[in-house]
Amino acid sequence: MDKEPKFLFGINPVLEKLKASPHDIAEILIAKGSSAPALRGVDTQARRLGIRVKYLPADLLDRLADGQRHQGVVAKVAAFSYLSFDELRKAISVNSGLVWILILDGLTDPRNFGALLRTAESVGIRHVLIPKDRAVAVTPTVVKASAGAAHYLNIYRTTNLRRAIAHLKELGFWIVGLDTKAREAIYDRAYPKRLGIVLGSEGGGIRPLILRECDYLASIPMEGKIASLNVAVAGAVFLYELLRQARSH
Repeated sequence: MDKEPKFLFGINPVLEKLKASPHDIAEILIAKGSSAPALRGVDTQARRLGIRVKYLPADLLDRLADGQRHQGVVAKVAAFSYLSFDELRKAISVNSGLVWILILDGLTDPRNFGALLRTAESVGIRHVLIPKDRAVAVTPTVVKASAGAAHYLNIYRTTNLRRAIAHLKELGFWIVGLDTKAREAIYDRAYPKRLGIVLGSEGGGIRPLILRECDYLASIPMEGKIASLNVAVAGAVFLYELLRQARSH
């Protein structure tokens, strides 16, 4: 795993990092000459926590953020710390109530990944399972797209997603996959409390070997001329249907 420090950028992601895990931050870099109140808030919060703050030219921050919009602040942070599948098994074994696990099969776009993490956190999901290979990792762009939600989620990586799903089923989880070809709509079923929700890649959807592990498949009804939704939007629609069902019980 890459242990090199990373640069996290953007006001909200940095503020959320300061709240969630300030011990991961080596220093805060703020653009010289900026008088934005939000940046003063970042400075105050960082100094209160004993974190070093430096003021640098904005063009240097541009380079550190690799051209992304940094809003005048960059944080030098430790590399993201993933959890193992064994840690996921331990976490879910002590919770016999409602547990949802978001399972992402080969997502490659960091903004889609970040948007899904933001939605997952907002509906109460705490566990996200992703494959180690051929999928986007938790990068600064992902964290920014998640509006900092990535700091509040347990993100697990596995070398064999199919086997991990099979283990979840052995632990009493049902697995539902979101698939545009499914005859059953997401509104046609009452979902169980222990549920793994599988979303596929932007181009190919869920891989066939993962589809075979799903207990049932569901689609989002489409009434217009466009045949499908962006994966982040489709995931949001489905996750909020789960929340609606949970709150109606």
